[in-house]
Amino acid sequence: MAGAIGLGVVVAACGPSAVPGRAGARSSPPAAPRATRSPVTPVAPAATPSPAGLASQSPSVLARALTALQTDYVQVVRHVAPSVVEISTTTDLGSGIVFNRQGDIVTNNHVVSGHTQFTVTFANGRVAHGTLVNAFASDDLAVIRVHATGLQPAVFADSSALEVGDLVMAIGNPLGLQGSVSTGIISAVGRTVQESSGVTLPDVIQTSAAINPGNSGGALVDLAGQVVGIPTLAATDAQLGGSLAPGIGFAIPSDVVADIAGQIIRYGRVVNSHRAFLGVDVGNVLSAAGSPAGAQVARVLSGDPAARAGIRAQDIIVAVDHHPTLSVAALTAVLAGLSPGDRVAVELVLPSGAHRVVTVRLGMLPASG
Repeated sequence: MAGAIGLGVVVAACGPSAVPGRAGARSSPPAAPRATRSPVTPVAPAATPSPAGLASQSPSVLARALTALQTDYVQVVRHVAPSVVEISTTTDLGSGIVFNRQGDIVTNNHVVSGHTQFTVTFANGRVAHGTLVNAFASDDLAVIRVHATGLQPAVFADSSALEVGDLVMAIGNPLGLQGSVSTGIISAVGRTVQESSGVTLPDVIQTSAAINPGNSGGALVDLAGQVVGIPTLAATDAQLGGSLAPGIGFAIPSDVVADIAGQIIRYGRVVNSHRAFLGVDVGNVLSAAGSPAGAQVARVLSGDPAARAGIRAQDIIVAVDHHPTLSVAALTAVLAGLSPGDRVAVELVLPSGAHRVVTVRLGMLPASG
């Protein structure tokens, strides 16, 4: 299936309402290196003139350029399709990507959530039984494993090199239509979005390639035939009755996918989440007028960053790192843009009504079990 978010919760990467992106490139610590993949020869795209150059070309040159681009698309699909699978449970279905020749398949956590056994269908129609290795809900990623031979793993690109305007293709199983392909561009990078489950995903890719239910966990690929992201969310528009907003979809970057999946495969769990952690359980609180007034602390986890800074139950967190946090969602989004070890100012409203600012050294979000 594919997640959906309302347009009102998309946080732009720039502008007055921006939440800062995760600092620096995401990298695994020496203890949890990225998994090694078997090499797959990438497709070599034909040289295609730029759109500006095409405008000045003769019709015959333009036709040859478009034919070359079409050939690139066809080659990419032929190259990548064997690496994209359909994952079905007793209640739903989604997509996945063959990660290695040992049978590990990476997908979205929300595709497999609540299940441990799966039916995996490959592009050639072969069916295999899959079992859950582990999942990491905070990045909406999971790994399942099949016992099969002759697998063709995908190659994961360096998503930090993506540029707005890059051509991409989404390959997956929308609405159960196996092996469907849609095309588009990279519309933006560094977005922060929040899923309906409350999970906040920082640094995601926005694409115009169509993402529909069933695309989740599939492949967003470039014209070199390499995976640049995993399609995860489609935006919805309240003005359209909550239906999908055309041309606005989001994908988890391949750098994050390779890191988290690699840890799950190597250790059976995530050992380094790379996510900032405050150490509190919070709930929304409203002002007397009924407007959002902050995230009220219900519980402070003993020994964690908030406790060490003197934050207590019933305190209301109204800002972190000088960014307003007038709801749990806002607090989560701000923390998603910070890194473990950051020292940040946390503004509180105490039960007495007094205001207080404390400095917190953020910890690391606990890894999966």
